[in-house]
Amino acid sequence: MRKLLLPLALMVTVATAGEQFAMSDADRAMYTEMLENNPADIFVEEGGELLEETLGGEEALAKFLGVSEKELPKYIAGFPRYIKKMGNVVGIDQVLQAMQTEQGKERYKLKNAKMFSMLAYVKSLANEEQFTINIKADEHIKASYDLGEKTFKTARGGRGLSCLSCHSADIIGMVLRTQPLPDLGKVGAGATWPAYRMTKSSLRTLQRRFQGCMKNALLKVIPIGSKEMVGLEVYISTLAQKEKQPIAIPGLKR
Repeated sequence: MRKLLLPLALMVTVATAGEQFAMSDADRAMYTEMLENNPADIFVEEGGELLEETLGGEEALAKFLGVSEKELPKYIAGFPRYIKKMGNVVGIDQVLQAMQTEQGKERYKLKNAKMFSMLAYVKSLANEEQFTINIKADEHIKASYDLGEKTFKTARGGRGLSCLSCHSADIIGMVLRTQPLPDLGKVGAGATWPAYRMTKSSLRTLQRRFQGCMKNALLKVIPIGSKEMVGLEVYISTLAQKEKQPIAIPGLKR
């Protein structure tokens, strides 16, 4: 019974919170300025330099993926996707790790700031493209999508919360911890990460954001790059795809 009461208390708090607390005037002014001069642009540029200097740039990436450089933007828009030589549905960052291993280079951890920068750069190559994730393409991507949806909707922890607790249709628009709860598809969440987080003063990835939400909800944090995390990214990205939200990297988040 306790697990049901806590989410209910959370919903009441959310429902009675005032929209006026969502962002201060100072934060709003800073946000507007950063839209024109996103601090994350420098990280994206750094990521491009790292890709070129350590792995051979876009030519090497295209070769590893088995596509032409011309096809690369649309192909990137299909991530996370099943890569046969890796035997899994993977994110772009995991592809970069595999390239590092193949070339005998230093293998960045998935939470490494340099990896965040390279991931942001590679994903930015697909800017203005629509996601091209086809969850019916093969059994692997279908299973990843299903796992992501299950992870999104399954209640966990002592509070009995899930991602859906804050992002279901009847909760969207209410305010929690000073922020309006968004429709993840309509705001293109999957299409706008990696992004610069004003509250963290750093570049963050979608899976890193998932971890932040889990931590705030007192849930056991799922590791970046795990099947559950990749599945969540697949699921959230398809929500943006359904709403025809174009990829726009780097994003800017409060």
